[in-house]
Amino acid sequence: MRWFGFGFNAFGQIYVHEKLIKGVCSDAVNEVKVSTPTELDNQVDRSDCCLKTGYQIRASWSRRASLHLDGDSCACLAGFASNESCGKPMKESRGCKDAIVSESYLTLAFSDRLESWDLQKKEQTPSWSMKLKPHPESSGPTVNLPLVPGGYIAMKPPLYRPLSPHLRAMSLALSAEHVILLTASGAVYTWGLGSHGQLGHGSLTSEEEPRAVEALWGMPMSCIAAGGWHSVCISDGGDLYVWGWNNSGQLGLPSQGLRKTLQQQSNQQAGTPCQDASTSPTEEPKEEEKHEEVFISIQAFPALLDVTPSCEIKTVSCGCRHTAAVTTTGDLYTWGWGDYGQLGHQTFISSDEPQRVEFFREQQMRVVDVVCGAWNTFAAGVKEEVA
Repeated sequence: MRWFGFGFNAFGQIYVHEKLIKGVCSDAVNEVKVSTPTELDNQVDRSDCCLKTGYQIRASWSRRASLHLDGDSCACLAGFASNESCGKPMKESRGCKDAIVSESYLTLAFSDRLESWDLQKKEQTPSWSMKLKPHPESSGPTVNLPLVPGGYIAMKPPLYRPLSPHLRAMSLALSAEHVILLTASGAVYTWGLGSHGQLGHGSLTSEEEPRAVEALWGMPMSCIAAGGWHSVCISDGGDLYVWGWNNSGQLGLPSQGLRKTLQQQSNQQAGTPCQDASTSPTEEPKEEEKHEEVFISIQAFPALLDVTPSCEIKTVSCGCRHTAAVTTTGDLYTWGWGDYGQLGHQTFISSDEPQRVEFFREQQMRVVDVVCGAWNTFAAGVKEEVA
């Protein structure tokens, strides 16, 4: 399995440019923006941590964590303030079973404890820790970060937040301001900031406590993801549901804000003055154009998103204002904000329609996983078996 990254690379989250290594500050487009999927340079020191063919990725705005689980498990950091140790395992991570990274903290799960390390300070001890009781039916506790026994780990203090055991949480997705929870029965709960409809309750009201998304009641979900101001989930049948803010097309629904931005960019490149209307004032709109297109700025309750051609979705991830989904056939689709190349279409153009990332088809690769940072995307692919 090989991981590829594309999008925002100002801190070397995808690859470390020669000027970054030398400490030279530059904002050249080819160093900050990566529009073509680029294989991650996995330079783990074999003497420190056995190099594995398969590993997992965790990402934040300026950082990427590579989690190596089999054998002598460890975590490696790349990105902001990680240049000196890039590719080398954190000694504090030896033996970890899971990890999540934010702008301020790296949280590690071990078989007997949890530790959160402040990445902005060079400390010898974790900022927060908690002992874990071994599960009676296994060699260690079942931890699926950011979920932990009795609660979850937040992005900012207080790091530990309790959860009611009645929720029977299976997985949890964190945004900076809202939370999505998936229960063992496939129900979806949300809470936090609701100003852009990201909670899916049909209003723009915030919620202090977990509240069931009633529009999804009775339809078991299998996967959840949280963007900056939008939310996504996948049903057991592979259908994709989206809600929240759509200003950049991150829901895959028609976005007037995005269309206006693209029109302005097109006019500027053509050297013509910007116009609000899609047709020239001297032109009469055609009969079929008289029916005004319906645009979605905020979708306050879940909407079924059709990915054409019709396909089942296996997994999904959200960036700040973009979304990426993997189908059961191994195709990667992306949509939303694309200014940094995070959609992987070898352009810097945003899109409010799901589009397949052709790079992996061209490389005869099947995508098996995807993880979005705030402004970038990481996808794992395997070579297609030729019959």
